[in-house]
Amino acid sequence: MTAFELAVQDAAGVAIAGRVRPDRIELAAALSTGGLTPSPGLIEAAVAAGVPVHVLVRPRAGGFAYDDADAAVILADVRAALAAGAAGVVVGGTVGDSVDLDLTRAVVDAAAGAEVTFHRAFDTLRDRRRAIDALAEAGVTRILTSGGASCAADAAAELRALATHAAGRIQLMAGGGVDPSNAAVVAATGVDAVHASAKAVVTERLAVSLGSGAAAGAAGYETTDEQTATLLRDILRGDAR
Repeated sequence: MTAFELAVQDAAGVAIAGRVRPDRIELAAALSTGGLTPSPGLIEAAVAAGVPVHVLVRPRAGGFAYDDADAAVILADVRAALAAGAAGVVVGGTVGDSVDLDLTRAVVDAAAGAEVTFHRAFDTLRDRRRAIDALAEAGVTRILTSGGASCAADAAAELRALATHAAGRIQLMAGGGVDPSNAAVVAATGVDAVHASAKAVVTERLAVSLGSGAAAGAAGYETTDEQTATLLRDILRGDAR
């Protein structure tokens, strides 16, 4: 059986995860940007849902090269998430086109035995096999990757090769564009887990402009779709009819 990690970003998604019971929740805000660190209140609600919660710790949108001020925020958020009851954290930092090992080791130390996932910053790296070696040595629990493609299903051969290279030293979790139409294909690559957000769009109208990304008029936001999340769970557990 391939483990299922459901990415959620709001209270509605947390409630759905509590009913669907994936193996893990990845909790984030603003998934349309790749995800940002969620609020303390949302972390508290997710922990109360009774599914292991892994909190994305990403202090800003954009790339993954962090200065000392960013790193300090990341480490503070890691400690706060774990103190709030999270089972693990999800982070990623780069230096040039390689892993930021100083930040990664500092996060592993701050996690104090809790699980650490290195997120899709991995897909920006020049040498993914060398990165697997470095992250395993640093004590990271798992890597989230699309195999370097925008959609994991388009990189099945690379995912299979990466899973072989990991060889049980570190878990490999595939994510990026995973939906019920391709989840079985992605799982068949031999990865340890599959990550998906099962998103649907809710449409609204804004009376006034709220910012450069929220103009007045027709607007929408993404949230979790329970039917899609349930179908993904069943596919990955071999229960789909």
